[in-house]
Amino acid sequence: MISKPIRRTLLLLPLFALVAACGGGSGSSSSAGSSGTTTPTLQSIAVTPANAVVAVGTSVQFTATGTYSDGKQSAITSGVTWSVAGVNATVSTTGLATGKTAGTDTISATVGSVKGSAALTIKAPWVLATGGGYHTLARKADGSLLGWGLNRSGQIGDGSSADQNAPTVIGADKNWNLVAAGEFHTLALRSDGTLWAWGFNQNGQLGDGTTVDRSAPVKIGSASNWVAVAAGKAHSLAVKADGSLWAWGRNFNGQLGDGTTVDKLVPTRIGTLTSWKAVAAGDSHSVGRTADGKLYVWGGNANGQLGLGTTTDGSAPALLGSSTWVALAAGGSHTLAIRADGALFGWGANDNGQVGNDDSGTDVSAPVQIGTDTSWASVAAGGQHSLALKTSGTLWAWGADSDGQLGDGGALDVAGPKRIGTAANWTAIEAGKLHSVGIQADNSLWTWGRNTEGQLGLGTTASVNVPAAVP
Repeated sequence: MISKPIRRTLLLLPLFALVAACGGGSGSSSSAGSSGTTTPTLQSIAVTPANAVVAVGTSVQFTATGTYSDGKQSAITSGVTWSVAGVNATVSTTGLATGKTAGTDTISATVGSVKGSAALTIKAPWVLATGGGYHTLARKADGSLLGWGLNRSGQIGDGSSADQNAPTVIGADKNWNLVAAGEFHTLALRSDGTLWAWGFNQNGQLGDGTTVDRSAPVKIGSASNWVAVAAGKAHSLAVKADGSLWAWGRNFNGQLGDGTTVDKLVPTRIGTLTSWKAVAAGDSHSVGRTADGKLYVWGGNANGQLGLGTTTDGSAPALLGSSTWVALAAGGSHTLAIRADGALFGWGANDNGQVGNDDSGTDVSAPVQIGTDTSWASVAAGGQHSLALKTSGTLWAWGADSDGQLGDGGALDVAGPKRIGTAANWTAIEAGKLHSVGIQADNSLWTWGRNTEGQLGLGTTASVNVPAAVP
């Protein structure tokens, strides 16, 4: 009776040994641990974001995610080599890619023989620009601010009084947000909400309490809640985050709106409204829009630029009609605005057709609709010319063209909107006294018109009558 279990034990021992011997053998390159488990192998790498877009001088963080033989995925943070295929970008050892020049590139992550890639598009650096009397300011995507053109009053802000015919960096700060250029002075806001000014200051338009010109940015006051600025010929306007309106500088025609005609050397609160959203400043008049779309006008009105049906100056904001407005612009002595339905209106001086009503030589003292189109998106007003964009991204211009500021290749005034070129990717426009500035969807910056002072930023002083890309 004892012999049976003994024989059963002898038969089981070889079987147990066979099972143990086969425990880690599978014929694959995977390794086995002491416990007999298989280590998953890396099968593929996904690099994200898949189709990133950055501007020159800015960066994007790429990440690598591996997919393994066991079907699981996990981030790869070590043992990965990052590389870039072309010359338009650089990439760090941690996958941080930085745009160098406009174009496209490929960012790759490699582990052993496994590689994953993603496309990177690098756009031009320009995101905002403004034209002054004879100078231009523009901000790059990295927050740096540059200026060029006439600089005899320090309006470029580079610390000198020398004219510049190519973009010149203003200081080392990279926290600029908004900028506005007057005839000979400049205003700007930083991302922290502080207000800065430089340039000509004869009438206190810088707001620093003096009449001393400044060739580099000077901080104005201690407030850090500014959200909008506008610069006229010699006066300045600004809005705070609480919706209050402030003005300073020249006030001979009541353009500050404080009920007087006395210059102010520091920002002065205008009225009690707390719903201001946008402002624009002409040579001697001002325009403002409130949050509910109401339009107010004040200041010089010799050419009917206030749109009130008179030619009498006004020293306090006056409500213009009952329409709802979404965009506004103040030129030398004319005004443009877009109604909520997309219709465009103009009024004021019209000696060069800048109002756009197909008539030149007759001033317009009340808003007149420009054509019948209702697809207007934005407007800009220069000394005696006008620019506008439609929702289609097309560019239109009219008015004076003595220096090629319309961009149509000629030098003849135009009394109604004329399409400029064939491009349909314009995203922003601004007008100086005799020159124009525009930005396209790829962040490229374009200028045209008078260039005697180098305000086009092309490295020359030759005027251009069609849009030219700033290098």
